Amino acid sequence: MEKFSKSLKLMGNLFTITVVSEDPFFAEENITAAVTEIQRIEKLFTTYNPESQTSLINQNAGIKPVKVNLEVFQLIERSLQISKITQGAFDISYGGLDKSLWNFDTQMTQLPTKETALKMVHLINYQNIILDAAHQTVFLKEKGMRIGFGGIGKGYAAEMAKKVLIKKGVKSGIINASGDLTAWGTQPNGMPWTIGIANPNLPQNAFSYLEISDKAIATSGNYEKYAIINGKKYSHTIDPKTGFPITGIKSVTVISPNAEFADAMATPIAVMGIKNGLFLVDQIPQLHCIIIDDNNKIYTSKNINLK
Repeated sequence: MEKFSKSLKLMGNLFTITVVSEDPFFAEENITAAVTEIQRIEKLFTTYNPESQTSLINQNAGIKPVKVNLEVFQLIERSLQISKITQGAFDISYGGLDKSLWNFDTQMTQLPTKETALKMVHLINYQNIILDAAHQTVFLKEKGMRIGFGGIGKGYAAEMAKKVLIKKGVKSGIINASGDLTAWGTQPNGMPWTIGIANPNLPQNAFSYLEISDKAIATSGNYEKYAIINGKKYSHTIDPKTGFPITGIKSVTVISPNAEFADAMATPIAVMGIKNGLFLVDQIPQLHCIIIDDNNKIYTSKNINLK
């Protein structure tokens, strides 16, 4: 048995698809099938293409409901359920947040005012995403509202690509979407897949290892994108209620059997804060998390075994 991997840019992220097989042709064919599936999902959910279903929903905000594929409808439905359990800390209607408020790609030198931030977040409200199951339509109640799947799309794509590969007889593999990954089966040597948990000060160094076969893992960290204003570090994770970045947490790593759920939960746990985040995780079966605060203190949910 050997590992065959391919990395390429999909959905604006680097995806690495790994298949364990004896046959390079079988591996190649399956990696291609996984890529095709991720590209299909990207077409449905991208906001960069004005013709995509997501864009059509956004263009008709405050105007009229839009009929969508069942797949799009159901992902929005699951997103709204996650908004409910996280009390709005996860919200796909964050798309209305203007780049002019927070742009972590450029040198920000000052904070927006609280008033400006609040004015901008008033459009973020998952309760204004109206679903009609009978007609399979999605309606954004307020003009200017926008949805986006940045918080759940990578995990969803990884989960769907994994499904395709399992159906085609791939016994072991990993779909890694820029650090949000799902693994099944075993390594070529028969051992379970393991992952290093990054040290937030030295992301290339792992401080611990976890077995992740048949599990998914997602990390939300401020060591990749942040702004330093007046000597204080602001994460690129925005609290949808205030419009301000969260502070105090360096990274949140979530482990779940499902990649979509892991991806969706990483950011809201950071937004909810350590105490509330861990409390929520402990209520949900088979969900675990590791939180590292700004002082490098490590918090873990119940029943998690770091090596």
